[in-house]
Amino acid sequence: MQKLTVAELIQVFPNDGELVWIGVRPAHGEPMIAVSRVMVNQLSGLIGDRYNGSSGKRHVTLIQYEHLAVLESLMGKEVSPEFLRRNLVIKGINLLALKNAKFRIGGVVFQTTGFCHPCSKMEVTLGAGGYNAMRGHGGLTAQVLQEGLLRLGDRLTVLS
Repeated sequence: MQKLTVAELIQVFPNDGELVWIGVRPAHGEPMIAVSRVMVNQLSGLIGDRYNGSSGKRHVTLIQYEHLAVLESLMGKEVSPEFLRRNLVIKGINLLALKNAKFRIGGVVFQTTGFCHPCSKMEVTLGAGGYNAMRGHGGLTAQVLQEGLLRLGDRLTVLS
């Protein structure tokens, strides 16, 4: 087997990911609402989410499904996706490896714009130590490059 460069290695993923949870929050202070599908607009992100139209390069937030188990272990209690205030939960791919990448979920194309660090609300939502438990497990932010419909079960495929 030919030895790959680091630039080549970061383009190789063992599997596609899968969208397993979608959440929108209609207004500040309101809980996340789980939905099975959502329209995504190129200028503003998820239709029905409070950040729609005002989020700049942070149209959507993603968190890795496997990190829910890590957070549960660290906190000693069940952690549901809606507690974490992220829009999309992705299973089966290392989201942190998508730094600076373009990717497709279903028919929607995204560009990673940064890491999604925890906020102080995690102390209230998860309990004492919630902020530190989420450090390194907060997921990513992304901007929409091509709009469309997202549905549970859609595949996440890395484009570049």
